[in-house]
Amino acid sequence: MSRPCTGTRKAEAGGSRAQGREQRVPDLVTFIGLDLAWSPRNRSGAATLRGSAAGAELVDLSLLGDDAELVAYVERVAGSGPAIVAVDAPLLVPNATGRRVCEAEVQRVFGRFHAGPYPANRGLLAFNGVVRGEALVAALAERGFVHAAEVPAGEPVRQVVEVFPHPATIALFGLVRTLKYKKANQPARRAEALADWRRYQACLRSLAGAEPPLAGHRAFLVQDVSGLRGLALKGYEDRADALLCAYIALYAHRWGAARCRAFGDLTGGYVLTPVPRDLWPNAAGGAIGGQPTFASRRC
Repeated sequence: MSRPCTGTRKAEAGGSRAQGREQRVPDLVTFIGLDLAWSPRNRSGAATLRGSAAGAELVDLSLLGDDAELVAYVERVAGSGPAIVAVDAPLLVPNATGRRVCEAEVQRVFGRFHAGPYPANRGLLAFNGVVRGEALVAALAERGFVHAAEVPAGEPVRQVVEVFPHPATIALFGLVRTLKYKKANQPARRAEALADWRRYQACLRSLAGAEPPLAGHRAFLVQDVSGLRGLALKGYEDRADALLCAYIALYAHRWGAARCRAFGDLTGGYVLTPVPRDLWPNAAGGAIGGQPTFASRRC
């Protein structure tokens, strides 16, 4: 896929002529996915795409350490331009115990697909009274990033948003259950997990033909994961999940509320995810009554 250009250009002769007029080309937007480790002692996956609502290209995959390294990474790849940072970690956790209301809502819709979230509360997530995702939001706010639960379609925003890859795989890839690739470091589950890893890689490769399309990611996704174990496998997993988070940001930029939903809000916490066709606002029924309806299985 050729990378789009910013600014304006003269309409070419022929085609749909606009003699003497200039045609606006969409601004480049940076889409950053962070698979944020709950503790700064562990590595976090990062992925960066660059493009527009018409599609994007993978430009970086990294493993990052502490909060300062995360913020420096975002500053480096986003610069001062429009960017959406999609984080797989709770970014707003007001509850001391139990789970957030948004997690119960996601569980109600996606639990049948094994795509419900773990409960998030301050007792589990706070280190010295600080929730890592909340600290990241505050640091990015100082750099011009707005924390919002929904992404406006096509707008060149500078935003940070909480996402959750498991339900996204159901909506984007037409899966009937989540893939259990994260069990590959458990000897008793390794064979099953490696099979699901190969399918997960195929799903991510299929985004080349999605709407919007992704380019530049194939080389990363032909890795033979059967040769990876321990920290090497975990590092590959973190970057693959970050890639999906970055694509969720791209998808939300393309479609906004037409195909994505924020479960919850900025008061009690939220999760933004693509949703199956049955939950699109213009879909008949407006709720999942049985198996969701997909345009096609992608993998």
